[in-house]
Parts: sequence; structure tokens; C-alpha cells
Amino acid sequence: MNRIKLSIENSQGRALQAYLELPPNQKAKRFAIFAHCFTCSSDLSAVRNISRALTEYGFGVLRFDFTGLGRSEGEFAESHFSGNVADLIAVNDYLASHYKAAELLVGHSLGGAAVLVAGSKLPEVKAIATLGAPAAVSHVKHLFSHSIDEIPEQGEIQVDIGGRPFVINKDFVEDFDKTNLPDLVNKLRKPLLIMHSPGDKTVGIENAQELYKSAFHPKSFITLDGADHLLSNKEDSQYAGQMIGAWSKRYFKEQDAAILDVAGEQLVAHLDVENDNFTTRIQTAKHSFIADEPGGVGGDDFGPSPYDFLSSALAACTVMTLKLYAERKGWPLQEVYAYITYSKKHSDDLMVDVEKPGNLDVLSKRLKLVGDLDEEQRRRLKEIASKCPVHKTLLSQTVIETELIEE
Repeated sequence: MNRIKLSIENSQGRALQAYLELPPNQKAKRFAIFAHCFTCSSDLSAVRNISRALTEYGFGVLRFDFTGLGRSEGEFAESHFSGNVADLIAVNDYLASHYKAAELLVGHSLGGAAVLVAGSKLPEVKAIATLGAPAAVSHVKHLFSHSIDEIPEQGEIQVDIGGRPFVINKDFVEDFDKTNLPDLVNKLRKPLLIMHSPGDKTVGIENAQELYKSAFHPKSFITLDGADHLLSNKEDSQYAGQMIGAWSKRYFKEQDAAILDVAGEQLVAHLDVENDNFTTRIQTAKHSFIADEPGGVGGDDFGPSPYDFLSSALAACTVMTLKLYAERKGWPLQEVYAYITYSKKHSDDLMVDVEKPGNLDVLSKRLKLVGDLDEEQRRRLKEIASKCPVHKTLLSQTVIETELIEE
């Protein structure tokens, strides 16, 4: 998984656990922060799914646990709403110091309310997205309203929220009444995406309506039809992440990675020896790839290994060749799979007569042909599989010319 575990100190000196999710090529174009829902943690499946979906759009996404929740330090009573906002700002300060300040904030439920407030305080933030956010911060008080009257007498009490015990105090409760979200949203003046399920039984859809009416354009609404409040269904959270990524592209200047110059050749491979381990960028005239080595041999496993690419070339050429041959013959080939494994085996085990016995490179090719083919057609396709151009290149006498290019 392309993620980095972090520990971030908040304004109270508490350590917040966080994970930075990175794009497949490890090169984030910009950064986002995800704020989880009330009493949840950054390990909620919806948080992970949305964060990872956003990495496909070039974001590095930092998801973290608020004070007193998940694996972050502190007590839950310290995780009042103002504390959540302060945590968000501390996390952004960390990003700004070690990477780059967040330009997108995403918040779920009460975390959605928190990103609205934090986004109004952070000039670097260019866009905000909320999921199932309440229109009033005090909305969550109904979860423990039956116990609020006991607080003045006891100072603090234990309440049950979602089947889990939490200790709260007077300051914790009163803090929820300090923020007027509709008024704040009305003054926000930043692109806002509001996502909500019409069937949300925890935070009703009327909350989305009030936030939307309060906001100025550019504002957008996307329904999460059929989803529950926690986006428990994997498809719902993945969809939400993809929609946020697609929506956000309109508000960020595209920063495509510099295309490597192939210098008149078919492709170029580039390894930044000082900053990378084995992670290598490969560029053809129109396409980019990442190559790496597995962790077991000292790599970071951010992409296929060189021998994976070798096997891929053989597999791809094989299935393409079989498609063309079957089409030319009019044979009912519907699908074809080529399974390739590279290994080294001793010539004696292979019963191969060579001048000097020893280990030989072996590419094992297994084919799966799908279609109403008779035995003769299947036998012939097996023969043709050995005649694809890459197969023949690998078995031919190959000359590799190497020269140095002056800087």
C-alpha cells in the first residue's frame, strides 16, 4: 500500500496518528486532508476508500484520528468541536512544513462541519467537500441529550454513543453551540461540494438543503442515493471518492508531471538515484509506467519489476497474436489468457543438451482459451502462441548496443 504512517503533534501537545496515502507513482500533485465522523476514526472503511480513490486523481491524502479517538492521544472530552478544528489546522501546518499545505478538505458528518470551519481559516484551501454533514454543529447533541442535565451536578458523565462508552463534560457540550454553520458557509466563498444520502437516518437530507441554500456559487450537490450515513457499502464510498476527485479537477490547475524526452528513441527509463530507491519512471512517446523492485530485494514495490515487464511483453504479444489469428480464421475465440512465470532452472532438470551445463532462463507460458473451439483449433492456437513477435525475439540471437550520451 502506498501510505506513510505519521505522528503529528497538535496544539495541546497530543500526538495524532495519521496516514498519508500517496498516488501509485508516489508523486502527489497536491494534498488533501480527510476529517472523519463523530466518534469514528480514520480507519473507517469509508475513509480509507475515499482517500485511496482520491490518490487516483493525483492527491496525497492525509487521514488522521482526532484527539481522543482511534490511536491518537488524549481523552474524548478533549475532542470537542473547536478541538477538532484545531486538530485540522495542526495537521495542515504539518503538511505545509513537510510537504505542501492542503488545497482540498474533505469531511464526513461532523468532520464535514469541521472542514467548513477550518477551510474558512486556511487561505491555501481551494475547495471543500462534505459528506453527510449537519447544518448545525449542535446536531450531535441529540446522541447524549438524555444525560446533559446530569453534567452540572457531576462535572462529567459517561454516555453511550453507538454502543460505545465516552466521558464528556460541560465544556464539551457547550462547545457545540458556538458555531453558526449556515452563516459561515454563506461567507465561505470557496468551491463547495455537498454530498448526502436522501435516506440518511442519522443526519437528515434537510441538512444538505440548508447548507446548499446558504452557500454561494460555485456550489455543487451530489446525491448518495441508497447509502447509509457511514457509507458502509464499499461501492458507495468508492463512488463518493471518485466524484470528489472528478469535481475537484475543475478547481485545480493541472500539474502534469514533466514528460521525459525519449530523445528520438522508443522509450526512456529514468531513475533519480539521490531521491529514489529503485523506483524508475518509464516513458514512451504517449505512455508512462513505474518500475520497481519488490520489498524482499530492497525495493519499495511501487510498480512491476523489470522481469514483470519482460513477462508482460510476452503475455500481451501472445494474446494479441491469438486474437488476430482467430479473427482471420473466423474461429469462435471469445477470450484468451496467457499466464507467464519467469524462473531459472538447471539445464539437467530441463533435460536440455547445452555445451556448458548450468542455470537457464525459463519463461513458462500457460494458455486459457475461452470459446467453442474444437481440439484441432486449440492445438493450432497453441502453436501460433509460440510464433508471436516477442516470443520469437526472446528466442532469437539478440544484439544490444550500448553507448554513453554526453550531458
